[in-house]
Amino acid sequence: MTLTADAAAGAPASAAAPRQTVYRPVHPLDLLRTVGMLRRGATDPTTVIDGPVIWRALRTPAGLATLALRAAGDEVHATAWGPGAEYALDRVPRLCGAQDDSEGFDPSGHPLIADAARRHPGIRLARTDEVFDALACAILEQKVTSMQAFGAWRALVSRFGERAPGPTPRPMFAAPPASAWRSIPSWSWHRAGVEPPQSKTIVRAAERGESIERALRAAVDGADRDRILTSLPGIGPWTSAETRLRALGDPDAVSVGDYHLSHQVGYALTGTRVDDDGMLELLAPWAGHRQRVIRLIFASGVREPRRGPRLAPEDHRRR
Repeated sequence: MTLTADAAAGAPASAAAPRQTVYRPVHPLDLLRTVGMLRRGATDPTTVIDGPVIWRALRTPAGLATLALRAAGDEVHATAWGPGAEYALDRVPRLCGAQDDSEGFDPSGHPLIADAARRHPGIRLARTDEVFDALACAILEQKVTSMQAFGAWRALVSRFGERAPGPTPRPMFAAPPASAWRSIPSWSWHRAGVEPPQSKTIVRAAERGESIERALRAAVDGADRDRILTSLPGIGPWTSAETRLRALGDPDAVSVGDYHLSHQVGYALTGTRVDDDGMLELLAPWAGHRQRVIRLIFASGVREPRRGPRLAPEDHRRR
């Protein structure tokens, strides 16, 4: 890995002046399939895909930052704005999967996985280190359609987050800190379409936001991370897995309880639907890399034919 800064060393930079970096990964990298998957719907205020550029708004220990990533051959050109720009640039390798260790992964156990791994060598597991952001977003996605969850995320982050610095392609916002999630009034949750169980779960988690982040970073493996997250009221295996895979790039996270995932995995690997137990049995040969296999299944393009109409979202705000 090579990481070089284009800005003059030691030169003072204002919040409006961009900082630039070129990241040269030692492995193939598909930037869109690695970092682009972090976007929560087309209107996500924290992540925008604008042609070949992926924009991210984030909160850092040094302050807000906006990060723009563009693939150019074997390089990733990164530009950042705001007081947190240097911190954001330092995190570019992790975001692009530099810490994703695929040692021990053998895709040859199934022809579809082997073919997908051959055709998509650049799929890496991104690590944002934004634990509470990932947790809050996952809680919003509990037991609702993606459309409802993404709409709630957009509404709450745009209202209670902070405007991202720099020349973003459209207004972007960094997600609120845990302290701000705690103070969101009940009517704002309601207007965003969030049910009380989910809003209460986020508020309770926000009360322990910093301790959750410290514990997860100190955890030794996925099972330990699951134990920490599922000890919180309202957080089960699905929410834990969704948090682990986005914030920590966990290669073994499996979202048990997902409405579609087990069907998709079963159809791709056997040609028929399976339930969660069946999915776990099918993924067992790749223990330690089950999320990697799931990513390859989605990249393969194999999809179970739809058997009926989509689930219609229920708007509880009219009750």
